[in-house]
Amino acid sequence: MRSGAGIWHPDLLDGFESCDIPLPDAPAAPGEPADTELVATLIRRAGGERSPHAILYLHGWNDYFFQTHVADVLSEAGFAFYALDLRRYGRSLRQGQLRGFIANLSEYDLELTAAADRIGAEHERLTLIGHSTGGLIATLWTSGHPDRVSGLILNSPWLDLQGSAMVKMLGGPVIEAIGTNRPTSVIPLPDVGHYARTIHASLDGEWDYDTDLKSNPSPPIRVGWLRAVLQGHQRVAAGLGLGMPVLAMTSARSDFSRKWHEGLHGADTVLDVEQIGRRALRLGRHVTIVRFADGLHDLFLSRPAVRNLAFDELVRWSRAYPLAGGSDLRVRSGTTSASVR
Repeated sequence: MRSGAGIWHPDLLDGFESCDIPLPDAPAAPGEPADTELVATLIRRAGGERSPHAILYLHGWNDYFFQTHVADVLSEAGFAFYALDLRRYGRSLRQGQLRGFIANLSEYDLELTAAADRIGAEHERLTLIGHSTGGLIATLWTSGHPDRVSGLILNSPWLDLQGSAMVKMLGGPVIEAIGTNRPTSVIPLPDVGHYARTIHASLDGEWDYDTDLKSNPSPPIRVGWLRAVLQGHQRVAAGLGLGMPVLAMTSARSDFSRKWHEGLHGADTVLDVEQIGRRALRLGRHVTIVRFADGLHDLFLSRPAVRNLAFDELVRWSRAYPLAGGSDLRVRSGTTSASVR
């Protein structure tokens, strides 16, 4: 049972605990019940972990935190692990709310800043790690709060819009107009289910997550949400000038086949990895890009050999930069300076 906002209580994952982050200033979406609370949910290991270095994990679209093996690796590396289920996702979704909807990605500043404040009360340094849409959200929040983040880790981040025929047909101006006037309108984009097939244990994968919280097919795509993502992409395309070290990891190839084949077990079936690589270079002056043969969209859900390579790279990079605490890079007035602590 939930024992109240801000109070840690046993989580749905064994060995973890979570707490609600109330969002009283967050607006309801059109059509949502006005009296339903908007919350985010912060998750950590039961009892917390002692380390000056904390890491906060952000999930992607149609997702929630269930990857306890990622927490294991990062905790063993020296981080105190936290994860955040954003509003209208996973643990934070309430009856009548539009799953995953947001009108502007900057609205997530409320829960991210509240989570960072709570983490900062117990830990000295914060690293963000984001997957897919969570990678875009983490990047944009970091851009607005550079002095609060020691490092940024991106797992197949959604930094650019890949070539959906429907989206190309609609075009940016149409999405802008509809997203402004009828933001909850649904775009009929089909989900053939290939990605879920590669990861869920009931299909061809090995992960037993809650399909009520991470559904197959995915929830409907709403125009206002897509408009918000496109606006985020535009900010990335303009260049963000991040000063802290950034690690961007992707699969070595994408495959958007409509017909199932076994090769989809070793490709990103969601995003264009070439576009991710090009856009990642615009994030800042210190960006490391690593590509993994046979990686899935979520590299940490790939087959064991691939995900172990990804974890090795992640830990090695973390020990060299955010965990080392040696570099504190900042961008000020168009110039970049480095200081050593």
